[in-house]
Amino acid sequence: MATHRPTMADVAVRAGVSRTLVSFVLSGKPGASEETRRRVLEVAEEIGYRPDSAAQLLARGRSRTIGVLMDVRQPFHAEMVTDLYPAAEGVGYDVLLTANLPDRDETESIETLISHRCGGLILLGPTSNRGALQRIAERLPTVAVGGDVAGKPLIRGMSSVRTADAKGIRQAVNYLVELGHRDIVHVDGGGGSGSAERRRAYRAAMRSHGLEAASRVIAGAHTEEAGAHAARTILDESRLPTAILASNDRCALGLLDVFTRSGVQVPSELSLIGFDDSRLSDYPLIDLTTVHQDASGIAKHAVRLAVGMMEDENGDLHDDVVLEPKLVVRGTTGRPRAR
Repeated sequence: MATHRPTMADVAVRAGVSRTLVSFVLSGKPGASEETRRRVLEVAEEIGYRPDSAAQLLARGRSRTIGVLMDVRQPFHAEMVTDLYPAAEGVGYDVLLTANLPDRDETESIETLISHRCGGLILLGPTSNRGALQRIAERLPTVAVGGDVAGKPLIRGMSSVRTADAKGIRQAVNYLVELGHRDIVHVDGGGGSGSAERRRAYRAAMRSHGLEAASRVIAGAHTEEAGAHAARTILDESRLPTAILASNDRCALGLLDVFTRSGVQVPSELSLIGFDDSRLSDYPLIDLTTVHQDASGIAKHAVRLAVGMMEDENGDLHDDVVLEPKLVVRGTTGRPRAR
């Protein structure tokens, strides 16, 4: 026989007060005397009452569904989504995906999730400006994963999960300098998520080694096509740099493909480093040195924060979680070629 789960109405009857007053006490709102508040809390503890988060969400016009915005072209996003599902299902939540596409405004994609009455949002690598994200967070609990908004003063109603990008870039530059490289070029990610932070970190790391005059940023994007275009630009110049730090793995793969087809030997003539450590980078024919981001850890923290915010009646729970990067050395880096 199924046991009866204590309800707010049971607490009200036992405490001799209205259900509305019980709701006020349990949600921390004013309106009850200290004696009444104490009696309600004692009764709730005595009968084992636990708030029904699903009912609370539905009462606020939301569901136990987390809307997730992702870029289907980014393998790293796919890896995070793979871990988002079990993390959400493990705490009784569903996941609803929508794609961020080049010809579709990001806010339209987010509006699609909101229209399906999602209880909260997880935005993977959002590119919307701070004002747009503020307006979204005012409507729904939101977690930003990466993106240039993460790490800034937190937007009310929004949490963030990110890798310490600047630290990862410093690790990559430090490693190249230790190998003997001085002519290190950065192909950036354009307007892509995290690109601005990685670009700033590259310049700062070069400056810290007294290589500010040698630093150079080539405009790119987080795509293979951008990496390939940057590689052709470099090949058209009078000499090759000895090392290139790409803003992400996809860009690095585009660089690697063009250089390899052009007869440039990696790493004996040119060292190459990516960022993300997507699964493809570990493929034996690629064997890319890269900065590792913990996709599983990011996903689990994002779900934890989203659920916490969704179930927080006061609406003041938010956090900024920063995970450690790790340089993974593989076969695309080595000592600089002899001049």
